[in-house]
Amino acid sequence: MDQSESQSEPTADAEFAESVRTWLAENLTGDFAKLRGKGGPGSEHEFFEERLAWDRHLAAAGWTCLGWPKEYGGRDATIAQQVIFHQEYAKAGAPARVSHVGEELLGPTLIAFGTEEQKRRFLPGINTVTDLWSQGYSEPGAGSDLANVSTTARLENGKWVVNGQKVWTSLAHVADWCFVVCRTEPGSKRHHGLSFLLVPLDQPGVTVRPIQQLTGTSEFNEVFFDDAVTEADLVVGEPGEGWKIAMGLLTFERGVSTLGQQIGFARELQGVVDVAKSNGADQDPNIREKIARAWIGLRVIRAHAVRTLDSVDAGTGGGEASVAKLLWANWHRDLGELAMEVAGAGSLLAPTVDATGEPSDITDPEHLELDEWQRLFLFTRADTIYGGSNEIQRNIISERVLGLPREARP
Repeated sequence: MDQSESQSEPTADAEFAESVRTWLAENLTGDFAKLRGKGGPGSEHEFFEERLAWDRHLAAAGWTCLGWPKEYGGRDATIAQQVIFHQEYAKAGAPARVSHVGEELLGPTLIAFGTEEQKRRFLPGINTVTDLWSQGYSEPGAGSDLANVSTTARLENGKWVVNGQKVWTSLAHVADWCFVVCRTEPGSKRHHGLSFLLVPLDQPGVTVRPIQQLTGTSEFNEVFFDDAVTEADLVVGEPGEGWKIAMGLLTFERGVSTLGQQIGFARELQGVVDVAKSNGADQDPNIREKIARAWIGLRVIRAHAVRTLDSVDAGTGGGEASVAKLLWANWHRDLGELAMEVAGAGSLLAPTVDATGEPSDITDPEHLELDEWQRLFLFTRADTIYGGSNEIQRNIISERVLGLPREARP
């Protein structure tokens, strides 16, 4: 690269950053101004419809699906530009996105593995945020160990007929579709005989039941398939290639999508710092050290996400996805603990209210009036479990990357 080229790239990135800042400043106003800092894991109930409208507003201005190829409605944005967008989005305090699963997970997976017909059918709805998606991986008997999937699908009269149960399905109660990993070869075991199906949720054969969490909210769900159907051509890849597709999606989930996830992380960390400054906790050397470590940890997560993106673009890489999950899950859990420590003894108390909002002796979690730090602490208890537990991620790294002996399985 000659000198003129090396100088033009930073200039282009600076101009891109300025365009993002300007647009956010001009548009995160009026009715959208109240959305600043709202939403995200544990708080997905906050202003959901308004955040959906915001996502569609972003889409209309061309700020969704930045890294997608232009032919599929994206901007062909470079990795640097994607990082810049997420940084500026976080600095502006913009709300957590509701279209994450479709835009960051399924969209890139369809671009990589889907048929042209599937791309034409589904990518526009993801791009414009008119179709919302959920992820059908975990089951009661196959949480972190996806290869134990028992949900089945069989081809019958030109349709897949799906039976089984998924659990911990984020936002399924507001989603239009679910991508479902299911067993399509009777008698197959582990990762053999799985397929990756696209299943509509608005049909008689699907029941969605929200799961009440410790926080009193219900963004996770159980999803039951009782002879639910989807078209024969709505299998991504070939039948039996579900494991390959599912693992490919996880690379996207723990790569570029974590840049969006860090919007909330950065906001939460800054909030903890603000509380520490306001109540004097920042004068405690132990707390100051933990805040510094959290600041460093967040930058490590971002640096790893960018490196993962580089490896995805180059078609290389191995255990980056599992490393990413270990990094952010443990960081976020520790932040929840730090938030409680910073808040002090008062953080151990939470009043309860009745249906009218009046003080009550009811102890049901639904009636707890949690503040944002108590909710953060309780919700992040699950971060090291869902999406693949710490133990599973370390097994993947040790067996598939380091080549250590495989763990004995029944």
